[in-house]
Amino acid sequence: MASSVNPTVRRRRLGQELRRLRELKGMTAEEVAERLLVSQSKISRLENGRRSISQRDVRDLCGVYEVEDQRIVDSLMQMAKDSRQQGWWHAFGDTPYSVYIGLETDAESLRTYEPQIITGLLQTRAYAEALIQGALPETSVADVEKRVQVRIRRQERISAENNPLRLWVVLDEASLRRVVGGKQVMREQLEHVAEMSQLPHITVQVLPFDVGAHPGINGQYSILEFADAADSSVVYIEGVTSDLYLEKAPDVQKYTVMYEHLRAQALNVEQSRQRIEDVAKEYAR
Repeated sequence: MASSVNPTVRRRRLGQELRRLRELKGMTAEEVAERLLVSQSKISRLENGRRSISQRDVRDLCGVYEVEDQRIVDSLMQMAKDSRQQGWWHAFGDTPYSVYIGLETDAESLRTYEPQIITGLLQTRAYAEALIQGALPETSVADVEKRVQVRIRRQERISAENNPLRLWVVLDEASLRRVVGGKQVMREQLEHVAEMSQLPHITVQVLPFDVGAHPGINGQYSILEFADAADSSVVYIEGVTSDLYLEKAPDVQKYTVMYEHLRAQALNVEQSRQRIEDVAKEYAR
């Protein structure tokens, strides 16, 4: 049964604390790996939260770092235990971007740029189904349905009555005009985006074709921010076979500045909603 504990966030916070303890001890990841007779890559994966951390790993690392306060050790051990529980998304089987879902589930705000498609949190079921079928032509009907269900479940973050995810989306005009699932599906999809954009915690802007070259020309990315000050912001870049997560402050800052330029070059909120509604009407003809 899925737990209310977010294992992705637990792993991330635990990894950050383990890195802090290592740095306080003045040790490199290589030195720690040599002491524990493990690979340096394992230490790096534990610290960046991309790998489950066992209580035994925590015990061994605390021994290397000479942590004498048992309360700290017990707290880290509990975090390790929590990190091995299952989030709600595990109920749907093997989800390829489960790390991202865990981060999105716990995020306070999300800024995303989409150059080709409507962002997942604003997709209708019909659009999501047609999109997944087109993007993954060899995927079975059952797997397509599973992915659609996960996508719809993710949308609960923006429809929650209490503390909904603050969402800011910049859509390239191409995403409005790429016909996914047929004209009726596109009309309903764009009407849905226009309606959702009127919610106070959702902002949608359209980057028109006539802007030309712009900072997001290289592709999609998202910036996730968290309420807990201990959780650094994350830049997420989706890939075909693997995803990229950037957490270093200079990287996050670079993408944040890029996003500010995109927002400045895009149509304002009212103009964007009008453009979306106008294109939706074109699909009704």
